[in-house]
Amino acid sequence: MTVARKIAFVCLHGSAKSLIAAEYLNRSAHERGLPMTATTAGPEPDEAVPSNVIDGLLGHGIDARARVPERLTAPGLASADQIVSFGCDLDDYGIDGRPIERWDECPAVSDDFEIAWSFITGRVTQLIDRLAIEEAADAR
Repeated sequence: MTVARKIAFVCLHGSAKSLIAAEYLNRSAHERGLPMTATTAGPEPDEAVPSNVIDGLLGHGIDARARVPERLTAPGLASADQIVSFGCDLDDYGIDGRPIERWDECPAVSDDFEIAWSFITGRVTQLIDRLAIEEAADAR
């Protein structure tokens, strides 16, 4: 049995960019039968997921109404195989050589959900494809 690769998505409030990325990765990996799972967190988590994010995700078939933004912690990142940051400095979280990608140029979800959705899901799809190729190469 293959152990699922864990991807941690991080944005300031853990309730928009990283949430969209994590929910999309989890759905896409499941649909493709890939051993990947994603988390979402932020150093300054919102109390709740903003309504525009809930509505936008529902429009794409993802129900995040029960999600509560989580605070980013060093132990939370310690279990991640891959980390993706949306504009957050992670120097104080004890990351020890694990891959970190920065997607700082992501458009603001509050400005236009659909533009941000297209950017995030496009990047997540590329990430899934790349990790799947790496997984296949490692299995040989």
